Amino acid sequence: MRLGFIGSGAITEAVVTGLMKSRSDVETLVVSPRSSSVAARLDEMFPIVRVGKDNQDVVDSTDIVFLAVRPQIAEEVIGELRFRDDQHVVSFIAAIQIEALARWIDAPVTITRAIPLPFVADLQGATAIYPPHDQIADLFSSLGTAVQAKDLKQYDLFGAASALMGTYFGLLETSARWLEAEGMSYDQASTYLRQLFGGLSHATGAAEARSFEAMASDFSTKGGLNEQVLTEFTENGGTQALTLALGSVLKRIEQR
Repeated sequence: MRLGFIGSGAITEAVVTGLMKSRSDVETLVVSPRSSSVAARLDEMFPIVRVGKDNQDVVDSTDIVFLAVRPQIAEEVIGELRFRDDQHVVSFIAAIQIEALARWIDAPVTITRAIPLPFVADLQGATAIYPPHDQIADLFSSLGTAVQAKDLKQYDLFGAASALMGTYFGLLETSARWLEAEGMSYDQASTYLRQLFGGLSHATGAAEARSFEAMASDFSTKGGLNEQVLTEFTENGGTQALTLALGSVLKRIEQR
């Protein structure tokens, strides 16, 4: 495979790092020079990686081109490039529809959208893909789990769910600061919470067949402290706020 990346930011670095750990069938991998530090680091770490002279060099040298530029500059960057008819374009660009990408590319290429997350660098996490495509799914299966959306609505829902990452860390930060306010050092609180939530993450992965509701019950003694926190969190609007936020994010995604 000959792979190229337009945009060399954090997600490109994560995907390239994961591919270099998991694939032996990558013949060529070219990254754009947009972020000189990331591109240079990848070039230094992996002998197979080459920094392209410019974005057009990336397109000319590869068969599968990954687009990882900011939505605000996507049209300008993509519109300047000349693609071959037989190429496959995989877009990481949030909320930019395939129809818009096709207009900007202006060539009969195959287009797939994907939502890789930073964990793919460690071969962890799930990458949503739309439309379904076996070769692209195989690539991202090497980096964790590939989830092929059956339609655009499902893909947008995966996109909304991926917006939970900041909230996850915000919950940890709120808890750590509460512990600090109660007299524990922030460092000690952070160490404890990292281990607690790391263990919960492991338990989640090990119990894939069980619902989250069932797991909440498993980890909450009837009348106990875990049940109390979940009950009070729900009664004070915590779950409602989360549901409203997810709905708002989905609406924003669908309006793009």
